Order: sequence, then C-alpha cells, then structure tokens
Amino acid sequence: MANIGYVRVSSKDQNTGRQFVVMEERGIKLDRTYEEHVSGKNIADRPQLLAMLDYIREGDIVYIESISRLARNTVDFLDIANRLKEKGVGLISLKESIDTSTPQGRFVTTLFAAFAELERDFIRERQREGIDLCLREGRPYGRPRRSFDDIWKENYRQWRARKITSKEFMFREHLSSSGFYARVHRYEEILGKC
Repeated sequence: MANIGYVRVSSKDQNTGRQFVVMEERGIKLDRTYEEHVSGKNIADRPQLLAMLDYIREGDIVYIESISRLARNTVDFLDIANRLKEKGVGLISLKESIDTSTPQGRFVTTLFAAFAELERDFIRERQREGIDLCLREGRPYGRPRRSFDDIWKENYRQWRARKITSKEFMFREHLSSSGFYARVHRYEEILGKC
C-alpha cells in the first residue's frame, strides 16, 4: 500500500508548493508524487496523471489538495474516481474532506464535482457577458498587451545574436514558452512594419 500525491497547476509559471504544504501540514507522508504544470482541461494531455493511473495498485491511496486539481469537470472527475475505484484505490481530497473509500465520501464526491463544474460554468458565462459588452461598446478586452521596453529590445538583440538562449530570454522576461514565442512574433511584426 502506497500513499500517492497528485498535484497540478495550470501553467509552467505557477507554483505547486502550496499543495505540498497542505499535505505536509496534515501529516501525510507520500511514497510517490506526480506533479504537472498543465491545464486540467483534457485528461489525454496530462502525462503525469496517466502515469499515476498506470502506476497505482490495489490498496494505494491517492491524495489531492482539492477536486479542481484532479479534474476540471464532473464527467472527468467521476471518470478518474471510477478508474481508481476499479483498481481498489482510495482517493482523498483534503480541501473538501472527501474519502472515496466510504459511502458518504463517494456521495459527497459526486456533489462537490457537480458544484465545481457549475461554478466554472458561471465563471465562463460572466466572462462571455463581459466580452460581449466590450464588443458592443467598442472597448478592448482581455489582458493588456505589454509594451516592448528597452530591456526587452536588448534581450531580443542578444537572443538573435545567440548570446543568450531562448530559455534565458524567457526567464529574464518571466514568460512561458507559448507567451514568449507569441511576443517575439508580435515584436517581429512591428519590426517588419518600421
């Protein structure tokens, strides 16, 4: 029997430390951990989750900080919970105080998963309403674009001259890989117009 920890954040620049601290504060000793820095939207795009599901054995217990770290919708959460149940593996969600090895825990799990999905649907609905309002009023929406300051321009020059790596450039600018290349593309479009 092993205690397995699964932690997840949505992007590479987010930190999983808080989730580990919650487990430590509860006195949970983990034998193995699986950590991901990806969106929870699609199970197939989460290699650490798939590796954990392959690794677990009957009698193991999977610890998560909260339901939202394991799944982003009710269907996915219940699918994962059922996979664990079929393998004889317990699931404990610390935030919601759920233990699927008990009938009450299984019932509460279903309720919490449904409420979590409802909350996400409300957030998406409010976001869509805000975007629609901005479009009707002709206002910009979304995250404001950062300008290209002198530091960016110098880092870009060094990167193009191969004096620094793209990884170093991303680190200096506090950017994820996708954000970095999108910003470079936008900058190079501007340069082409000058």
